[in-house]
Amino acid sequence: MGIYGAINSAVSGLTAQAIALENISGNVANSQTTGYKRLDTTFSDLVSGGGATQGAQVAGTTYATSRATNTIQGDITQVDVDTYMAINGEGYFVVTQAADVVDGATTFADETFYTRAGDFERDQDGYLVNSAGYYLQGFPLDAVTGNPVGDDPTVIQIDNQPLAASATTQVDYQANLPRIPNTNDYDGSTASTALLASSVGAGDVAVANETDFLNSSISGGSITIYNQNGTAMNVEVRYAKTANADAGPPVVNDTWTMFIGSGGDATTAYYDVGDVEFDSTGTLTNMTAGSIGTVNGTSDGFDIATLTIAGTDATGVGISFANAGLTQFSLTQYSDPDGSASSVSLDQDGYPAGELTGVAVDESGRVIASYSNSQQRAVFEIPLATFEAEQNLKRVDGAAFAATTSSGEADLTGGGQILANNLELSNADIADEFSKLIITQQAYSANSRIVTSADEMLDDALNMVR
Repeated sequence: MGIYGAINSAVSGLTAQAIALENISGNVANSQTTGYKRLDTTFSDLVSGGGATQGAQVAGTTYATSRATNTIQGDITQVDVDTYMAINGEGYFVVTQAADVVDGATTFADETFYTRAGDFERDQDGYLVNSAGYYLQGFPLDAVTGNPVGDDPTVIQIDNQPLAASATTQVDYQANLPRIPNTNDYDGSTASTALLASSVGAGDVAVANETDFLNSSISGGSITIYNQNGTAMNVEVRYAKTANADAGPPVVNDTWTMFIGSGGDATTAYYDVGDVEFDSTGTLTNMTAGSIGTVNGTSDGFDIATLTIAGTDATGVGISFANAGLTQFSLTQYSDPDGSASSVSLDQDGYPAGELTGVAVDESGRVIASYSNSQQRAVFEIPLATFEAEQNLKRVDGAAFAATTSSGEADLTGGGQILANNLELSNADIADEFSKLIITQQAYSANSRIVTSADEMLDDALNMVR
């Protein structure tokens, strides 16, 4: 078979190098495709018959096969889009394709695909779709526990439904009240002139006595709280000292009364929340309920069943002075040269209704919805799929893959780390592909030269009989 065998081997070489060239061409074309995995070429020889020993055998033909590089990660680059993400390590995003639009709603294919292309953006219907048209899937999160719901991922959709308001249930309060309050009435002579004016009386402050009250009390800060339907209510706190410990028996503690402004009630200017007492070290020692406040069950503050401010009602509001797990209180009385409440801090747990303002992905792989009321909610968890033999995944359009019997089923319990605001680039390097291109071109030319040489040898053999 000598000459004809040489021609046959050379032709197989031409075919194999053409396949290699096709892979190189595809790799170069996709060098900028997000998440693309290049195809390398593997050459294998086919031993021709003709000898039982090594010395009697000749080099055979060759054939080329494509070799996946799924396990080789592309470079990761930072981007400014909050819903873009990359995978550092192994794993694939779980995606699917749209099947149809029925009554204005998108339906999805039953088949699941897998991709490293994380350029997902939110479309008009709230779905996260990448540039190849694949829809991201994930596990919905329970709104109360924050844990994933179900075992099968579903298509992620973040709709435009407003976040419902949440009523304020607790105000965490911190302040230091001065030993002697520097009120408008205080003349600097005796501490008694800094006490609440007798004309104000006990309990709630009537509108008629508001001026006397303001002149004999100090500000304790203010905060905005929210009632059950999200209506904002401005809470203004004031303190009036009602007893001095140094006045002698039966007074043993400094006593203050905490008030909350009514916001313009026709008859009542400030509500009496309750009394707080301090010992000689400035530590809160006792609380007594006022007209609207009751001492809560853990004795670390006041509970207000109903609070009416400027005609708006809020129910079940607690004011807590707890600090460091009740080992100390955040309301103290230490000497202050300014005579005003210092280190004042108020924080509350309510918020109004909010519109969706943005969607992002955090470093733990959770989809975060942001709202106009400064609230954020984790709504989906993004799983990563891994395979026992990912090199046997079937390539499909759009830098995606489908599972095969050889690759095994997807495992959604592992994978690498999701990097927010990043993208994985193609793992095809143009310089490397050009190097392979030169080798392929030279090998193709060499094979063509063998065909030419074999043809000339056949001509010589045929000319021998002429």
